[in-house]
Amino acid sequence: MPGVSIHRELNSILKGVSRSFYLTLRILPSAVRTQLGVAYLFCRCADTIADTRLLPVDDRLLQLESFRRQFELAGPDPESLKSMVSRVGDPRENLAEQQLLRRIGECFAVLEKFSDSDRRLIRTLVTTLARGMETDLARFPSGESGEVGALKDDGELELYCYHVAGCVGEFWTDLTMAHIPALGGWSAAEMRELGVRFGKGLQLTNILRDIDGDLARGRCYLPLERLEACGFGIQDLENEAGRDRLRPVVHELIRETLAHYRAGWKYTLAIPRRQVRLRLACAWPLLIGLRTLALLAELENPCAAGVVSRISRLEVYWILGRTGAMCLFNSFLERYYSKLERKVLERLLPEVGDSQGGSET
Repeated sequence: MPGVSIHRELNSILKGVSRSFYLTLRILPSAVRTQLGVAYLFCRCADTIADTRLLPVDDRLLQLESFRRQFELAGPDPESLKSMVSRVGDPRENLAEQQLLRRIGECFAVLEKFSDSDRRLIRTLVTTLARGMETDLARFPSGESGEVGALKDDGELELYCYHVAGCVGEFWTDLTMAHIPALGGWSAAEMRELGVRFGKGLQLTNILRDIDGDLARGRCYLPLERLEACGFGIQDLENEAGRDRLRPVVHELIRETLAHYRAGWKYTLAIPRRQVRLRLACAWPLLIGLRTLALLAELENPCAAGVVSRISRLEVYWILGRTGAMCLFNSFLERYYSKLERKVLERLLPEVGDSQGGSET
């Protein structure tokens, strides 16, 4: 947006709290870069409140609700923000996140410079995401309790993925359509639906690559109905032994993630070829995600203690460099995507059922 930019210090904080998204943000068209950057900082602030170990769950819920209300009011309440920072902020926690909390008022100041429609989109995004986090906090036992809770069924998993990522796909679609004239031929309803699936696929990847870390916090996002189908109960989650039995469940979810990715890829290829920056910003997370899914698929026990599947920084830069030249050609992009997709499918257990496929659009 002309005349509006993220202050240099906020830009530094943005880089500190999300190196992966920062790569995407840098390549985005300038027409939407600032709005997306500020929106991300607000969402990351909500995430910091929800995850802090300095407060019990009930207090975190109160602080998260207070933060959400700042987006439902005509304008933020400085005293409420100051109180939130004093309760949640602590130098012993992540330094970049603490800097973000202390400078959240500047994010609101930038927000006020946006158009009414942009402010409305950001407010809707943050309130939707914060409500999802509130539900999450209320659903699971605290990490300190030593207990583990699980999502009940696929419906709860779908709703969770929508609240923390699918709604981002809607926001991204509405914002880019409003500011990039080349997207004028898009069907808003169709692209918003694809955008939701795009976000859900990326969130499922986050879930699958850090199952053990979530269990350590008392959370299992693998639906209980799927666990019970392979003879695994909620009590079994508290013991590391036998988690290898969950590999078929993980592989089922990888296949479903691939189907969401295909929707995201359709979204990406629908972006006009001359919109190189926007194309790359959408292609990179999917291509990096495919490599992550391949690593997960080849693990004998993807739920084992200490497992967090991430590709190397060198491989990330390899993907970024290789796709820069091919983004103008759908055939080249499709060939590269399909090659990475096949590498995931080849590593999946055959008994999962190849008939489900990974090429759903």
